Amino acid sequence: MNSATLSGIGMTSQRTRARMVERLREQGIRDPRVLHAMGLVPRHIFLEPALAHRAYEDTALPLGFAQTISQPYVVARMIEILIAGRELGKVLEVGAGCGYQAAVLGTLSKQVFAVERIAPLLARARDHLKQAKLSHIRLKHADGNMGLPEAAPFDTIILAAASPNVPQALLSQMAPGGRLVMPLVVTGADQVISLVEKTDSGFVETKFDAVRFVPLLPGVE
Repeated sequence: MNSATLSGIGMTSQRTRARMVERLREQGIRDPRVLHAMGLVPRHIFLEPALAHRAYEDTALPLGFAQTISQPYVVARMIEILIAGRELGKVLEVGAGCGYQAAVLGTLSKQVFAVERIAPLLARARDHLKQAKLSHIRLKHADGNMGLPEAAPFDTIILAAASPNVPQALLSQMAPGGRLVMPLVVTGADQVISLVEKTDSGFVETKFDAVRFVPLLPGVE
């Protein structure tokens, strides 16, 4: 993919991406590192061509396989919660999908690992990240509930799928002082962003905004 395709034209142009970043700022995203990362990553290359013109809208979009790419605000918000007052360090993403969020994380950390349970989606993510020249992001076809024990511990873990509880394997793979953020199912279909911090005295949880994510499922396919 050439530089013109990465830069985009029309509704996928750098100017449109800049408007997205300004909208994120107006929505309350303040960390300049997060805003810069969101502006760097060409979201349109992570979507099917028919949807590329909608890439910088603040909405989730379909990826196929009953999966979606998260809306830009939610991506920025979850990463801002994780990075507040520190660096991301070694990152694990559960639910790589098309690779977009991994790309944003990869502009903020030199150590990013991402797992995806759906093999065709993982293949797309590999291609997209190669096009975006983010070769340091390591992808694996795996059950996200199990984490990635061979690369643990992680300073930062982010889940792109919702569950009523944090998988125990992920808690055990957190480094001291580490942070995990995920969409937590609280009641029925209601979900919120949940931050879990590993402290000397145990795990501390803080709840944030309401969100809507696909469920965290077991196994691989």
